[in-house]
Amino acid sequence: MSFSGVLVETAMNVAFPTLMKEFGVATNVVQWMTSIYLLVISVIVPLSAVLKSTFKTKKLFITANLLFLAGLLIDGFAPNFSLLLLGRAIQGAGTGIALPLMFNIILEQVPVDRIGTMMGFGNLITGIAPALGPTFGGIIINSLGWRCVFYFLIPLILISLFLGIYGIQQKSKIVKITPDALSIVLIAIFFIGMIYGFSKLSEFGAETIISILLAIIAIILLLKRSSHLKQPILNFALLKNQAFSAHLLGFLLVQLCSLGNAFLLPNYVQLVNGNTALAAGLLVMPAGVAGALMSLVGGHMYDKYGARKPILTGVALMAAEILAFAAISLYMNNLEICLIYILYMTGMGMLMGNVMTDALAQLDQKEQSQGNAFMNTVQQFAGAIGTSLTSAIVALSQGGHATSANTAAGTQHAFIFLGVLVVCLFVLFYKEIKPSDQAK
Repeated sequence: MSFSGVLVETAMNVAFPTLMKEFGVATNVVQWMTSIYLLVISVIVPLSAVLKSTFKTKKLFITANLLFLAGLLIDGFAPNFSLLLLGRAIQGAGTGIALPLMFNIILEQVPVDRIGTMMGFGNLITGIAPALGPTFGGIIINSLGWRCVFYFLIPLILISLFLGIYGIQQKSKIVKITPDALSIVLIAIFFIGMIYGFSKLSEFGAETIISILLAIIAIILLLKRSSHLKQPILNFALLKNQAFSAHLLGFLLVQLCSLGNAFLLPNYVQLVNGNTALAAGLLVMPAGVAGALMSLVGGHMYDKYGARKPILTGVALMAAEILAFAAISLYMNNLEICLIYILYMTGMGMLMGNVMTDALAQLDQKEQSQGNAFMNTVQQFAGAIGTSLTSAIVALSQGGHATSANTAAGTQHAFIFLGVLVVCLFVLFYKEIKPSDQAK
């Protein structure tokens, strides 16, 4: 189900031109197909620790599954764009429950000496979906129409429903927690402000400033509100744990670099090298598959050697790719993009699950569901701002003229920015993950 949730997000990005034509909507309207989905996920994910404590795991899974299924059916038969957005929002609610639930089940039910491998497998599931999404979407939309993207996922969701009913067990005790309504509202304001504000970053006007300012005010109020609650939705006291906070910051930087790559390279292939969206999807797919498979290798290395070796190796590979693109992005062909991007995704695959695993290892077992909520919330936060940051850098360099030369120059500037981030990331993990952690 997590695979389907991530797959449909990336697959539908390819359908934007088709939807604009069919429903008569503009670019700034059609992008809400993704934004509304991410927004609902962003609000639901922070609730994951409260939901896990309050409801049985199997009931949560069934609820998430049926929500996602309902969203697929609504979108598959939607007669207008408004219903299409409603279906996407309902899918977002299902995915928002399912993604952290998958990792919570792993943390609860997998033996300690196999945690790294199984977290790697979890990241394999969610990592291979974005690699396949653009290609899957392009092929289905070009041959069968955009509605079939939703129809094709229905059998997968039904299979996952029966597997979940059969296989999910209840390991933790149920402790009823009533979610704080004001905290939920503040979380929603924070993500709405960030998503809307950063989407307007390239224009940078009053709307951008007001949206981001409201988001900052909301997070400050949420911090104050949470400090006075016995059972807050997000326990910000965990951030006093320096080791966990450092891992969380590193996780954010990894996500920002990854989302930057995911935007810049397909954009370059189409606008600079003059290829189609489908060709761009096919070009980045080998790297996505390599990254997903390397998540298993990275997880095995974590179980055998500890965190330091796979994480630092992964960051080094990421840095090599970003710095290489920063050097050659004024002139690079499709083969160079494909091969060098494999280097990046290999590194990210090695470290992604291990950063999560090692971050949660810094916490007591009773704190891990809250820690998992933080990790998944940070992932959504990066999703809200990552693409917008890099696209704004490219847009500023284009200066209103999206020529191939201006786009190539903007891509180089964006990779220089990502280069600064990845160097900071390496320094952070080199200092934080000690050699003593290397042997289990």
